[in-house]
Amino acid sequence: MTASPHFLNRPVSRRAVLGGLGALGVTGLLAGCAPSGGRTDITFFMSKTEVLEHFTELISEFNSSQSNVRVILDSSSNIAATFVRGNPPDIACFTYNLEMARFMERGALSDLSDVSIASQIRPEVQELVDQYATYPGRTSVIPWSVTAAAVIYNQDIFEEQGLEVPRTWTEFTEVCEALVAAGITPIYGTYRDPWTIAQGHFDYTVGGSFDTAEFFEKMKEQGPQVGIDSSVSFQKDFFEPMERMVQLNEWSNQNAASRGYGEGNFAMGAGEAAMYMQGPWALTEIEKTAPDARLGNFPLPMTDDPDDLRVRVNLDLALWIPEESQKKDAAREFLEFLTKPEVQDTYNQQFLAFGTRQDAPPQEDPRVAELQSFYDEGRFYQGPSKAIPLTIPAEGYIQAMMTGSSIEGTLRTMDNDWRRLAVRS
Repeated sequence: MTASPHFLNRPVSRRAVLGGLGALGVTGLLAGCAPSGGRTDITFFMSKTEVLEHFTELISEFNSSQSNVRVILDSSSNIAATFVRGNPPDIACFTYNLEMARFMERGALSDLSDVSIASQIRPEVQELVDQYATYPGRTSVIPWSVTAAAVIYNQDIFEEQGLEVPRTWTEFTEVCEALVAAGITPIYGTYRDPWTIAQGHFDYTVGGSFDTAEFFEKMKEQGPQVGIDSSVSFQKDFFEPMERMVQLNEWSNQNAASRGYGEGNFAMGAGEAAMYMQGPWALTEIEKTAPDARLGNFPLPMTDDPDDLRVRVNLDLALWIPEESQKKDAAREFLEFLTKPEVQDTYNQQFLAFGTRQDAPPQEDPRVAELQSFYDEGRFYQGPSKAIPLTIPAEGYIQAMMTGSSIEGTLRTMDNDWRRLAVRS
């Protein structure tokens, strides 16, 4: 599925490009000015703040292992700006999403179909890339790490209350009501930070209700015709999931509207609620204040058929090499290093992610191991919030619905926004 033209002129996500600002990236760039002793210097872009130390160690290991290539870390550039200026990094390991798709479909990323790992990627994982965009005859992006997000739950609370992990919507509501009766807050909400609702409550309820990839493909086909009378629309297809999303308020902390991500992590670690709708990144934060907390994960059920259970995933990290790079061979040498099983698998185990190769080992951390079977069976979806152009302020709309705005009116506004973008394209 190729992204439609109206996605091409959107700004790169602010969180994505600012996440790595700091001394580490600046130091790396300055180091690139130093003599390299005959080596080929290549610029490597990686801006995921919480893993920069890990990648710094990998770069040091690679640089010390050979004398042909020296990798220079860039953790602070604006990716869109580097492409516009004609000096993108030589290689990147970066979250792959709708923002990067515009470079893919314009042919700005080189063909990697002949690198050794390309034939080893699980087809359903490579399909996650293709849902955003493709370029004829090329494999431009190599999925390196996939994260799965679901409902984090306190295992001690569930055991003490005699509760089983729910597999249907009815069972989930019964679990929530049982927790309320026991005086326990079922779900900790952090609505002050709208992205937490978007990637959690919104993505889980929509993604667990129907095939979101098919939905957005049809939305792109309809373009300016999207509305209440079109075959698909936000108003028609998202209304019931949004009703259930708002229903989650009944079982959430009363001060959810004033609580943010950091407070939610602390509260979950302190046992102030039984469930928390966050990804594995929250687990590492919770661990800082509650290292002994017994936490697990389960997909939010949205129907009464257990076979419909699926988890939200995203291409947390993917490798690509720009067509404009004059040092593709050197960049490929570093890519081959990063895709060694011992390098790739170590990262995924340490950072609670899932491997992308067909022979990747299972995730062993008990906090996310419950999601392994869903991943193995391909029972997953990409977050629908990430398929909406940034020029549509979806996170703000989602936050508004959770805090009292009309569901019907908000979804109508989203349809109108979509139409306007399609007309302009």
